[in-house]
Amino acid sequence: MAEPSTVARPYAEAAFRLADAAGALGKWAEMLAALAQVAGDERVRAAVADPKLSDAQAAGVFIGILSGKLTAEADNFLRVLAENGRLGLLPEIRTQFEALKNEREGVLEAEVHSAFELSAPQLADLVQRLEKKTGRKVKAKLEIQKDLIAGVRIVLGDKVIDASARAQLGALETALKA
Repeated sequence: MAEPSTVARPYAEAAFRLADAAGALGKWAEMLAALAQVAGDERVRAAVADPKLSDAQAAGVFIGILSGKLTAEADNFLRVLAENGRLGLLPEIRTQFEALKNEREGVLEAEVHSAFELSAPQLADLVQRLEKKTGRKVKAKLEIQKDLIAGVRIVLGDKVIDASARAQLGALETALKA
């Protein structure tokens, strides 16, 4: 069986092409975020999994919940997903769509792992430094990880900048063992 990311890729690319052609990448990003959130709801998953529900009715569940928030193209996209039994892939489709959108817009996503909550000015300063270092716009997502002890660990694509106390203690331990 294929990986969900592999199965979701053509749908994400199709949504991206539709959105790009209409000049509506932001609108589609919002719609896919809402759809992914609805798809993640346990009650919706249970309802859509009901074998008595037709494909049109399954798509109708999403359309009904997000009434007025979806364009006609998004409604059609949902119907195609329902016909192919792919409504459960909406969170992965959204993730891949966001990656395509960020690539087009020259935006890097940064995962900032911090031992403590960062204030808005601290996070803004960190983002500014990352933008200067990479030459690209950076969108940061903050995650608290108490086991870092202090400092931050930043993941930028395939690069990791680890300025945490835990990493420094690990380096010190390695140096002392040598």
